[in-house]
Amino acid sequence: MTIPADSVWFITGCSTGFGRELAKLVLDRGWRVVATARGKDRVADIVELAPDRALAVDLDVADQAQIDAAVKAATERFGRIDVLVNNAGYGYQTSVEEGEDKEIRDQFEANVFGLFAMTRAVLPVMRAQKSGNIVNITSVGGLTGFASSGYYSATKHAVEGFSESLRAEVQPLGISVTCVEPGPFRTDWAGRSLHQTQSKIADYAETAQARMETTSGYSGQQPGDPVRAGEAMIEAVSRERPPRQLVLGKFAYETATALYRKRLEAIEADRELSLSADYPALAEA
Repeated sequence: MTIPADSVWFITGCSTGFGRELAKLVLDRGWRVVATARGKDRVADIVELAPDRALAVDLDVADQAQIDAAVKAATERFGRIDVLVNNAGYGYQTSVEEGEDKEIRDQFEANVFGLFAMTRAVLPVMRAQKSGNIVNITSVGGLTGFASSGYYSATKHAVEGFSESLRAEVQPLGISVTCVEPGPFRTDWAGRSLHQTQSKIADYAETAQARMETTSGYSGQQPGDPVRAGEAMIEAVSRERPPRQLVLGKFAYETATALYRKRLEAIEADRELSLSADYPALAEA
């Protein structure tokens, strides 16, 4: 899609990180933005950058009433929504065995079910316009898995699968869907936005627990620049045909390309075994 000069970007999770930097970049380009956070006072400074083109809205994506109210406020103020950026969410690290049920369910509420609900709420607006772009911030962890991130990766894999089906349904309607898959970026993900359940089982000391300790000490040293990430997202969305996915950062790029190569090789290596599962008459056709 070509971004209209007066386009409206609805961005969830704007208090910090990718959402905050992206909202500022959108305003800098002369577009309009609905900046949301769990407490709109946390994005008041963004609105001050361009009060005539920015709207701050309270939004907890796990609260359907707040989702509905936020979309209504956006359309009443600006009349349309051109780009939905599903950015709100957080991380949770633990060994799979020691995962706490409440932590797991709360993360799925925010990272998965909240994103689903937010998308459903905006789709009627985009269908009426016959245009729009939905950008889902997943992670390189949505393509692969790392020790201690089983549940976090599960949420991001869920969003990847959802996005594939969504794209098939809405692309004929003029709506694009892009998954953004960042590697480590210098946001507060590893600080304020990361929950952990420390491993107490010795068998996981060198895997899950070791990675949790590394992650905690890594905050502020990640190679990725959130501002440059925002610029890359804008460039991708502004294309006539926005990409199905956008990996961000060297780590994510190298991880993703190596992963796909290895998976394709593994699938092809078992070609005969795979094809043998069909009924013989069909396999010979």
